[in-house]
Amino acid sequence: MSQGFRVQERSVLHFNVADFAVSVERVVDSGLRGKALIIAPQTTSRAIVYDMSEEAYGEGVRKGMWLKQAMRICSGAEVLAPRIDLYQKAMKAFVKTLQTYSPRIECGQADGHFFVDVTGTHRLNGLAPDVGWRVRRHVHRGLGINPIWTLGTSKLVAKVASRLVKPVGEYIVTPGEEADFLAPLSIMLLPGLSRKELERLLEFRLDTIGALAGLTRRQLMVPFGKRCEYLHNASRGIDESVVSVPAESEQSFGYEHFFAEDTNDRRELEGVLAGLVSRAGNQLRVRRQVTRRLGVWLHYSDGCHVVRQASCRAGTAGDFLLRKLAVTALNRAWMRRIRIRSCRLVCDRLQRQSPQLSLFPEPSADRCRETKVLAALDLIHKRFGHGVVEIGHHKLAGTT
Repeated sequence: MSQGFRVQERSVLHFNVADFAVSVERVVDSGLRGKALIIAPQTTSRAIVYDMSEEAYGEGVRKGMWLKQAMRICSGAEVLAPRIDLYQKAMKAFVKTLQTYSPRIECGQADGHFFVDVTGTHRLNGLAPDVGWRVRRHVHRGLGINPIWTLGTSKLVAKVASRLVKPVGEYIVTPGEEADFLAPLSIMLLPGLSRKELERLLEFRLDTIGALAGLTRRQLMVPFGKRCEYLHNASRGIDESVVSVPAESEQSFGYEHFFAEDTNDRRELEGVLAGLVSRAGNQLRVRRQVTRRLGVWLHYSDGCHVVRQASCRAGTAGDFLLRKLAVTALNRAWMRRIRIRSCRLVCDRLQRQSPQLSLFPEPSADRCRETKVLAALDLIHKRFGHGVVEIGHHKLAGTT
């Protein structure tokens, strides 16, 4: 009986919506189709390209490029400010479609990438390629976007395959053909490599994945140390990483502000942070969640960034405590004299608000006033949007 037992090959689908933000914007406004389009903040002179259409890409525009440089390269492009909330909404709608085929779904925040493990589901949903075709058809009809889909026995193989067919297409790598599929491809297509590792590989003239696969672990140990294990396995298509479904406590969201001019003004940064806290607090209360950790990302004008967090064991959704956590994280992150280009606030370790009430509730007068103020602000923000009325950040910081 043991001799007849055969381990079932994994079936991992990778869906990728090329230029996701652009695709979503074109669904909302069909007049943008066929035009060169750049997604970037327009409130700052030092804005960075968030996403771009294939037309702009063909002119040389790339993600992370300065907007000014991008506009010199593609002067006829239309520029739109990124709408992260809209992109996240589209992501959720895509995931809802995928959930009819498998509970094991891994995706990013708002990037249009999805991994789906459909191993063992063929009796319910048919063969994995059929699932890929059906999902694409359903999403195209329901959401108006046309994703790439690829199939492999691992996340790594499926991801590499998607890089071959971008912006539109599909690719199936059958079990046992992983190494042959990867061998002729450029080493630049192998995921998980840092810039320094790529430079080192090219120095050794290992410009294809097959050339890398021709080396043993011992040979790779000398130049790459502990990374030799990953390089050895990845070049052969060996990837045991699972399609991870993030727990609710591991999910996160955030908001970012780009300064019109790079700054090191403490009051200006605290004012911006207060606005980000207000948006985050409102979002948490709408979702009936609390955050147990808040992070502040400072992106400096020289390209470096610093991330620091502050935690609250019980979790909170109130602007007053969130502000104190944000100031604590800011104090920990502000360790350089270089001017700051942008600031990002991230709430993670999320969990649902507990419905359990305190056995002996004794709310203070200040706590009652804070609750009433936040409830009133939530109503105002719902009707008129953010930025109309905010709480003074000196009060939030706990100062007089």
